[in-house]
Amino acid sequence: MLNNLKFYFLIKLFIVYLRLTMNKTLQHIDYTQETEVLARFSKALGHPTRLIILKYLSNQSCCYTGDLVDVLPLAQSTISQHLKELKEAGLIDGEVSPPKVKYCINQENWEKAKTLFATLFKEDFKKFSCC
Repeated sequence: MLNNLKFYFLIKLFIVYLRLTMNKTLQHIDYTQETEVLARFSKALGHPTRLIILKYLSNQSCCYTGDLVDVLPLAQSTISQHLKELKEAGLIDGEVSPPKVKYCINQENWEKAKTLFATLFKEDFKKFSCC
């Protein structure tokens, strides 16, 4: 009987623990719009191929997917996926002129990205000691 009570008590304690930890996990965090935009830009810039695409576009007024296929040793479908990610983040624009899509850097969002990253990198993280 005593073992059953111990087991019951442990189960109840575990349920309380789960409720406390799950409740914390399910809390909503309100991010600023700037933080969300910066995260979106960061995700899009998080792949080396996308950086190469942006560098290529910065030296052109525009380009087509086929131009990038000639420059990068990747399949057209892979390049298209990277272009899609950059476009969804707002870093590039795509203008459809069938059967091609013409891409260029979205200058307004590029300036916004530069400002947001500059603000982040101005933070003095040295003031916090760690490890």
